[in-house]
Amino acid sequence: MSQRKTVDDLFIHMLSDIYSAEKQLTRALAKLSRAASDPALSDAFKTHLEETHGQVQRIDQVVETCNIRLKRMKCVAMEGLIEEGQELIDEIEKGPVLDAGLVAAAQKVEHYEIAAYGSLCAIGKQLGFTEAVKLLKETLDEEKATDLKLTQFAENAGNQKAKQQQ
Repeated sequence: MSQRKTVDDLFIHMLSDIYSAEKQLTRALAKLSRAASDPALSDAFKTHLEETHGQVQRIDQVVETCNIRLKRMKCVAMEGLIEEGQELIDEIEKGPVLDAGLVAAAQKVEHYEIAAYGSLCAIGKQLGFTEAVKLLKETLDEEKATDLKLTQFAENAGNQKAKQQQ
């Protein structure tokens, strides 16, 4: 029997899922930062870790604003994405090739988060959660900005260094 019978149920489930994802990401970003050889990439992961803590706090605000209760659950999608990043760290020697892989892995995470927050904004708007949508949109904009920074890193330096290492 499905526990998601209404749009409200779906919103709570999706919000609970992304909350789990963000919590998992706070643990993973520190590992990515340590694994990166390029100081700029390492710093970018540290900066996003700080942002992610703020995003978790925003979800707490959404919960309070909407007067809802999150479900205890584990985001299996984020778990898989983090596992992919860990496989890169385990299999590739520290250096430009690993950095290129870490950027790609991080972008997969960002794209997942962009999809999740975009959907939450749309459903939240439908439910009339105006204040919550503002908070979720703020996070969505941060995720898009992070994705753009990762793309710029890959295009401007990261992937060229990796190619030169061959």
